[in-house]
Amino acid sequence: MGKYKRIFVVVIDSLGIGAAEDAADYNDMGTNTLGHISERMDTFDMPNLQKLGMANLCKLKQVEPVAEPMGRIMTLKERSIGKDTMTGHWEMMGLHITKPFQTFTEGFPPELIAELESRTGHKVIGNKSASGTAILEELAEEEIATGNMIVYTSTDSVLQICGNEETFDLEELYRCCEIARDITMKEEWKVGRVIARPYVGKKKGEFVRTSNRHDYAIKPYGLTTLNAMKAAGLDVISVGKISDIFCGEGITESNRSNSSVHGMEQTIEIAGKDFTGLCYVNLVDFDTLWGHRRNPLGYGEEIEKFDVKLGELLEVLKEDDLLILTADHGNDPTYIGTDHTRENVPFIAYSPSMDKGGDLGEADTFAVIGATVADNFKVSMPEGTIGYSILDELV
Repeated sequence: MGKYKRIFVVVIDSLGIGAAEDAADYNDMGTNTLGHISERMDTFDMPNLQKLGMANLCKLKQVEPVAEPMGRIMTLKERSIGKDTMTGHWEMMGLHITKPFQTFTEGFPPELIAELESRTGHKVIGNKSASGTAILEELAEEEIATGNMIVYTSTDSVLQICGNEETFDLEELYRCCEIARDITMKEEWKVGRVIARPYVGKKKGEFVRTSNRHDYAIKPYGLTTLNAMKAAGLDVISVGKISDIFCGEGITESNRSNSSVHGMEQTIEIAGKDFTGLCYVNLVDFDTLWGHRRNPLGYGEEIEKFDVKLGELLEVLKEDDLLILTADHGNDPTYIGTDHTRENVPFIAYSPSMDKGGDLGEADTFAVIGATVADNFKVSMPEGTIGYSILDELV
């Protein structure tokens, strides 16, 4: 066994810490998710993130850096092309994405919609880029009355289908999404994810999306750290949408979350169990509830809720545990539009056995995470992966 028996990688979805060097290529100049949130908060209570070193990585209006951070901290730059969930997570685990996923910000082609209607038996309504909550207010009553199917997208590489759990039926929604996933495997229509977006409610003002969301992602283009870990007989436990992002590849146990707070509660519960390997966590509410909806106050309050649960997790970590906090992209809630933002992300590593914390500088790829995990457990990274281990610096 390596230095650490268990490694917890927690992805605070979309918590960027400043525009990447190539942000101009994505029209994301000047973005800074965490920094700009701090400017909008009257007070910002994040004592656990503060003592680990988050404010040392990103200048915050409300939170001072600490003289001696508990964590070993770095700024991570994304090497792959893109700023979406899958690109970020796949790179963390060793894949270098050089071709961005297809986007359809003006709606999907008539040929795709016609095939989707023919194979599902539902007429499509919507077919545009929209906010998930706004499109329910606009079209959910029609869907309930007619059985038509709300299809929409965003600036991300997604095809999303809404279905009322009481009238459309959850299993029918999943069936339609599986058909959509099959259709969008064609090269010219290939989106990163098809997402089932179930909701409840009967009229405008009452519609609420439920936690029965399901992501149908493309399988990773190659083997990752997760595959190597599983092949070596190690535990790879996922929390949140990690399993969906990797299509179950390399996962030995999957746990769905109802919210980011619930995801942290699940992680704390898993920390109380005996296992050897990786617990890989995605906390999606930061992105979906606050980043895309451009709500900096809600985002900031979500960080405060996370910080409370982080404190609980820190209390149960063992001497041979390693915690890594990071993000997969940015989503600056003060920026124009509703898209993700091309940003650098934090890397904070902490173990109760560490002698001290400190700044490790910058890394030119998110893949230092997967490479470090593999190095710790003495498994070889699959051929064709990128990244390098910083295990020796996590002391």
